[in-house]
Amino acid sequence: MKIILLKNVAKLGKALEIKEVAEGFGRNYLIAKGLARAATPENLKWVQGQRAIIQQEAEDELKRTGNVAANLDGLEIELPVKVGDKGQLFEKISGHKIANRLKELGYDVGKAEITVEQEIKEPGEYTAKVEFEHNLEAQLKIVVIPNNK
Repeated sequence: MKIILLKNVAKLGKALEIKEVAEGFGRNYLIAKGLARAATPENLKWVQGQRAIIQQEAEDELKRTGNVAANLDGLEIELPVKVGDKGQLFEKISGHKIANRLKELGYDVGKAEITVEQEIKEPGEYTAKVEFEHNLEAQLKIVVIPNNK
């Protein structure tokens, strides 16, 4: 029996793949549990439509991510922080703080996507890398400035 998987099934296949399975397994388990549909001509047309939709969404996502990466590449952001008498920072500058500042500027970047090349312990200029899906990257210039207000 030919079936179309609706969800990923371990040791069988991924969603929207067409597989050949035993009749009983297909009808009594996969179809009954909502994991698959019978591979009828109508359902095969449906799968083609779903694949086209997924492909278009992936292309749109790549385009959006590429635009964000292009806009971020070379961007300089300032981070005002409190410093001590000897110039040491009172707070740690992490990917979380940089991500929050980017969100304030209108960029939706998660802290896990940001890598700071060296530990930030004092005011100055630093470089950070933002790694997006699809192997896209952007380099940021982080300027840590004293702010003791």
